[in-house]
Amino acid sequence: MLMNPKLSREDEPCGILLLDKPQGLTSTQALGQAKRLLGARKAGHTGSLDPIASGLLPICFGEATKVSPFLLNSDKEYQVTVRLGITTTTGDADGEISGRYFVPELSEEVIEYTLDRFRGEIEQIPPMYSALKQKGKRLYDLARQGITVPRSPRKVIIRALRLCQFGTDWLELEIACSKGTFIRTLAEDVGQTLGTGACVESLRRIRVGDFHIEQAVALERLAQMPLTERRALLLPVDCALSACAQVIVADEMSFYLLRGQAVMIPKLKAKGYVRLYNRGGNFLGVGEVLDDGRVAPRRLFKLKPST
Repeated sequence: MLMNPKLSREDEPCGILLLDKPQGLTSTQALGQAKRLLGARKAGHTGSLDPIASGLLPICFGEATKVSPFLLNSDKEYQVTVRLGITTTTGDADGEISGRYFVPELSEEVIEYTLDRFRGEIEQIPPMYSALKQKGKRLYDLARQGITVPRSPRKVIIRALRLCQFGTDWLELEIACSKGTFIRTLAEDVGQTLGTGACVESLRRIRVGDFHIEQAVALERLAQMPLTERRALLLPVDCALSACAQVIVADEMSFYLLRGQAVMIPKLKAKGYVRLYNRGGNFLGVGEVLDDGRVAPRRLFKLKPST
């Protein structure tokens, strides 16, 4: 049984927990358990994993929820087993079988030739069983009512698509991709191109941005720890922003930034989003370099000063 520590609002945790989500739980259920275990009131996960999937689920606590969009928009990497010869209503093994197909004899050369058609920028039609909304309704809610609606293709980028192993009716793949990629759709499309049906049999997320599965803690292990050890696992907020250049801001400029005003920082060469720190090394937040060279604050943080 998960215990919910009774903590004051002043003791609210802040940081990023790298959770290894088990199969059988939704991301929301895993988030709820993590919140109880860390005694948190405010938390959010950064990219859903279906119940059939396991693996890396970064969870942001407290002020760290402000960096969730940066993790949601980052590249992801997966290990996936694709079952050939079967299609399902959901595109994975959790769905009902909707079709059975002959699987032609496959060679590594044929598989690689097929996979190469899906490397780089491709278009996907989102599955009905997804959290995307159409006219205010989740697609999966419509799908559960037996309703299918037209969906527009979306461009995604498959940065790497590696064949690890294969058998007479299965493939093991490693996939690195941009945000918004549906692995179930990719599996179905690969199967169709090979001349058969396909669905995802198992899925494990092993990377989100610069975070890797080796850094993650299993939910069962987390439950066995005392509260102090659980909270010690929280990574600093700025760990989610490693792709952004670091900018040190003078005290007088910090004064204006923290009041929402853009400032000019001499000799700044960075572009786009940047991490802002004062000269004491304390993280202030995220800024954006404007066309005129000034830096405008975009996400400011109320964090305890580092010691």
